Amino acid sequence: MRKQTDLAKVKQTARSLLFTDIHETEFSPVIVSHPFTDSGFVASPNANGEIGLLNITESDADQRRWREYMGKLIDGAKSAYEIYMMITKPYGLTFLKYTAQDLSQEDLSNILASAWTRAEAPNMDVNVSKAKLLSLFKQADPTVLMEQDEYVQFKMLDDPVTVYRGVTTHNAKNVKALSWTLSRETAEWFANRFGEKGTVYEAQIDKKHIYAYFSGRNESEVIVDPSYLTNITEVQDLSSDFLLSQ
Repeated sequence: MRKQTDLAKVKQTARSLLFTDIHETEFSPVIVSHPFTDSGFVASPNANGEIGLLNITESDADQRRWREYMGKLIDGAKSAYEIYMMITKPYGLTFLKYTAQDLSQEDLSNILASAWTRAEAPNMDVNVSKAKLLSLFKQADPTVLMEQDEYVQFKMLDDPVTVYRGVTTHNAKNVKALSWTLSRETAEWFANRFGEKGTVYEAQIDKKHIYAYFSGRNESEVIVDPSYLTNITEVQDLSSDFLLSQ
């Protein structure tokens, strides 16, 4: 792990991502997929400094102008985190995947915390494997990765820890994921969202195999090494528990 971030190399990687293809969607040009923009319509200054709206899906000239502008922003960045904040949410972990070796532990930890919590479904990121994600959490400094109150809760966890995970048909094959929760209610919410009747799992894991606790969005999320989960069982439906208690 580097003591200091190699900002020049981070900028070089960011420029490489900038020049990747812009993938259109069924909603293009309004919505596209790219590390530096979610839309085919982008704002960029012209030679006179006037801001104009460009369509980078239909005009090669507009695309070049936009990339030149973004390239200048990258070159002028004072930190790796500043560059990371230019990256779209779906590509935050991808950016970290390719820059991790050039980051200090502090920068890696700060970016990982943000990229993980901003991502919609980080456990199913097609660009970053679970093994890579786990390695990033193992490299991170937990005192930087978590907020102070989160770190306090993290240190106070029981050993072993009981954790829960709710899945739907969308991610039913991804039970052994990094992301679990300390809250059964939260797991039930994830299992039943999208109008589905999903499944909640309960498991145990030794505290030493938990690498982070995030309290954001009231999810009580813990990041675990899934290979050490034990006693994974399907939780009985709450309605059944209620009937049995009557």
